[in-house]
Amino acid sequence: MATTNGAPEQEQPPQLNVLAQYIKDFSFENPNAPRSLGQNQQQPSINIQINVNAKPLADSDVEVELKLEGKADMSGAVLFGFDLVYAGVFRIRNVPQEHLHQLVMIECPRLLFPFAREIVATAVRNGGFPPLLIDPIDFVGLYRQKMSETRSQQSAPQIS
Repeated sequence: MATTNGAPEQEQPPQLNVLAQYIKDFSFENPNAPRSLGQNQQQPSINIQINVNAKPLADSDVEVELKLEGKADMSGAVLFGFDLVYAGVFRIRNVPQEHLHQLVMIECPRLLFPFAREIVATAVRNGGFPPLLIDPIDFVGLYRQKMSETRSQQSAPQIS
């Protein structure tokens, strides 16, 4: 442990700060209105895709994008669709390099998700449907799946 003027140097605790969060891109479609707004007895089929991207902005700042795409259809007819990129700028300090990627790809989107979920629920409700409350996302599982896919792509033989 290093000392300064005879006193031990204090190790700085890890820090994760949200500097900003914002809608980067958003669209909501209700292509078959008003026919799609009638009372239906059956539940629509809802498909949601989730992706996380990150890019460094400065030494300790990173932008993380949480992308949610979804579509509801019934009997082959689209009821509604949405595409949301919700992003945040995070300042990360005093985190060991070996833990940085996991922090950015798991904890940052976990902090963004409740806000993105509310935006989607409100847009679906304003589109004339009951609010779509997306189930909580297992970002650890999503991260592991993405890392597994990346490893298998890297180990696959390349055809030239």
